[in-house]
Amino acid sequence: MDPSPTPMEPVERVVSQLHESLEHLKERLLVMGGVAEERVRTVIQALVDREVAQVETIRTGDEPLNELHMEIDDRCFKMLALHQPMAVDLRGIVGAVKINTDLERVGDLAVNIAEATQRYLLHPPVKELIDIPRMAALAQAMLRDALDAYVRRDIELARHVLNEDDTLDALKTQVFRELLTYMLQDPRTIEPALDLILISRHLERIGDHATNIAEDVIFMVSAQDVRHHAGERD
Repeated sequence: MDPSPTPMEPVERVVSQLHESLEHLKERLLVMGGVAEERVRTVIQALVDREVAQVETIRTGDEPLNELHMEIDDRCFKMLALHQPMAVDLRGIVGAVKINTDLERVGDLAVNIAEATQRYLLHPPVKELIDIPRMAALAQAMLRDALDAYVRRDIELARHVLNEDDTLDALKTQVFRELLTYMLQDPRTIEPALDLILISRHLERIGDHATNIAEDVIFMVSAQDVRHHAGERD
C-alpha cells in the first residue's frame, strides 16, 4: 500500500507560494505590456490615417495603464516583504519593478506622441509617412521580444533586442535628416516637421525602454549587469 502523502514542509510551502506569485506577476506584466504596445500601435495608425478622434482616445486614456502600474508595484513590494527572497528570486522581483516602470513610461510616451500628433494634424501633410511607421513597428517588436525574453528567461532573445536598438537609432537619424531638408526648402513645413521629429524621438525612447527590459532580463537570469557595457552585450 502506497504511503499517504506527507504534508508540505513549511519552507517548501513558502517557496511554492513565492513561485506561484512570480508566475502571476509575469502574467500581469504581459497584460501591461500588451496594453502599452497597443497604445503605441493605435496612435501611430491614427497619425498615418489622420484620425483626430482616435488620437484623442490615446491622449486621455492613460488611466488603465496607470492602474496596472500601481497594482504591479504593490504586488512586488508585498512579495518582498512577505517572502524576503534571495538570489535569483530577489532579482526577479526587483527586475519586475523596473520592467513595470519601463512599461508605464512607454504608455506616457504614447500620450506624448498623441499630443505631437494633434499638433501635426492641424497642418497639411509634410510628406508621406514611411520611416516613422517603420520605427513604430520596430519599437513594438523590440518591446514584444523583450517581454518574451522575460517570460522565457531567454538571454539570446534579450541580446537580440539590444542589437536592434542600433537600427532604431539609425531610422531616427534618417527621419531627422529628411525632415531637415523639407524645412530648409519650405519654411511653412517647419512647425509640423518638428512635431514629426519629436514623434521619432519618442519612438526611439520606447526602444530604449525595451532595451532596459532586455538588460534587466540578462541580469535576472545571469546576474550579469550589461548596462553601460556595450561590448558585453554581444
